[in-house]
Amino acid sequence: MSLAVTTDKKKEIFAKFGKGETDTGSTEGQIALFTARITHLTDHLKNNKKDFVTKRSLIKAVGKRRSLLDYLKAKDIEKYRSLINELGLRK
Repeated sequence: MSLAVTTDKKKEIFAKFGKGETDTGSTEGQIALFTARITHLTDHLKNNKKDFVTKRSLIKAVGKRRSLLDYLKAKDIEKYRSLINELGLRK
């Protein structure tokens, strides 16, 4: 069983979107991490349509990312807009 996001990938995500590799608490870093996980789970579900446990975890991850995005939008609208553009969430 492969992990969705490896430790190296997490460090890379937090270095790019957070304040540093070890800053795992920043809202932007967490949103980017959830986005990577959501992408992985979506790809998995395309091949395994009857995997309902993964479908449930995907729905939970999308909900958590949505709440973090709402928090960031209320706190700092400019960071929210730049993060949305950088991650390509709105099409």
